[in-house]
Amino acid sequence: MRGLRVFDRRPRTSAEPNVVRLIASWCLSYPDDEVLGRVELMRAALDEQEDPDTGDLLRHTIDHLADGDPTTLRRDYIEIFDLSKRHTLYLSYWSDGDTRRRGTSLGEFKQAYRDSGFLVDLHGELPDHLPIVLEFSARADPVRGVELLEKHRAALELIRFALLDAESPYAGAVQAVCATLPTPSPPDRAAALAMCGPAQTETVGLEPFDPRLLPINPTRA
Repeated sequence: MRGLRVFDRRPRTSAEPNVVRLIASWCLSYPDDEVLGRVELMRAALDEQEDPDTGDLLRHTIDHLADGDPTTLRRDYIEIFDLSKRHTLYLSYWSDGDTRRRGTSLGEFKQAYRDSGFLVDLHGELPDHLPIVLEFSARADPVRGVELLEKHRAALELIRFALLDAESPYAGAVQAVCATLPTPSPPDRAAALAMCGPAQTETVGLEPFDPRLLPINPTRA
């Protein structure tokens, strides 16, 4: 499973939004054996939550993972998230594209992880990968995690709209995350795009951005 490992340096508490964000982090991670082995754990955790609407959104994604053939699930995950920038889970891409400004945004994620007082192992991933940010928010530092999610709320909402348009079962997990945040979702895609600010057109290097160059876990097949 690609994602972070959090080594606790201080006590932490659990609350319903944190449970939702942790389950969503697992749901949106590459469906390796570790993730698929957590399906019943995710279902059990949802059964203890008080918000049935959010639970139903997550169950749609969990059922997809539970019912799918592992090989097909992995192939489809790569196709939707790694081979198409239309659904990419790298948050800063949505606001910065392939520009030098994106390096600054990635640095802000890393700084938030350092400032939290936890050791965060990214396992070769970029720090703005949504499953990593969600697990950080749920397990390490909810305050800084929510701040990161709110700062990149436009990206989160555009991912939600894109997955809904694709009728993807992963849309439920992103919808559930949006429901945990303190501010309301924008009413439509145009409003979410407006939150991103002006389009970024600068490219780094000689070639335009190609999502196939995003990090892909070497264990994937």
